[in-house]
Amino acid sequence: MLKAIIVDDEQHCINRLDGLLQDEGYDIEVMARCKTIDEAQRKITDSSPDIVFLDVQLGNNTGFDLLSQLDTFDFEVIFTTSFDNYALKAFKFSALDYLLKPIDKIDLASALQKLREQRNLKETSKKIDILFHNFKEGNESSKRIAIPTLDGFAMIDTNDIIRFQSDVNYTHIHTLSNQKITASKTLKYFEGILESNTFFRVHKSHLVNLSLVEHYIKGKGGHIILTDGSKIEVAVRRKEELMKKLNPGLES
Repeated sequence: MLKAIIVDDEQHCINRLDGLLQDEGYDIEVMARCKTIDEAQRKITDSSPDIVFLDVQLGNNTGFDLLSQLDTFDFEVIFTTSFDNYALKAFKFSALDYLLKPIDKIDLASALQKLREQRNLKETSKKIDILFHNFKEGNESSKRIAIPTLDGFAMIDTNDIIRFQSDVNYTHIHTLSNQKITASKTLKYFEGILESNTFFRVHKSHLVNLSLVEHYIKGKGGHIILTDGSKIEVAVRRKEELMKKLNPGLES
């Protein structure tokens, strides 16, 4: 049986999650239900939970304030939130699980199944580090991302990524350090996360870092040359938008 602590400043949210955990028979014992950071810190220290369900917003504080006060992370974290899209995107960058309020029992079941299958406290700590970094970092183009791979996660700066290349249900990621990382996610997954950054999908098979484009070669759709020397075809239907992103005043 796993031990859990619920941290939320709203009683009805505690009751909702508590009820789902009991009614669905997850073999989870809720050791404590906390409404403040101080109370949660004490209970985590005393109870040594396996899981902490952590609300992002706790009055005038956040769940991140609680985590920053802890010396170690010897438990898994599942965030609960009604936050905006910016915050949700930060979770996707870090590959940490989160549950949108009001919590849905199907979403909860999915999060708990993944947690049981993939428990790795070392990786959880790294993911939380990425989450902290990205929330503190104001520059959209200077983020860190957790890349799901076949044997875990690779943690890299988005600035170091040259391009993503689709390979059916996998994606190959090429970096400035000449690494080639194979991710167990589709190109569409990464496009969804990076859509507001400096990345642009120039072709159905290629998502590129526009800050690392060295040349554009004219043609029906044209081609771009990246800093690693790779020549990437530009789809005809993507050409006009690419030109606007590379240089708003450039004619296609």
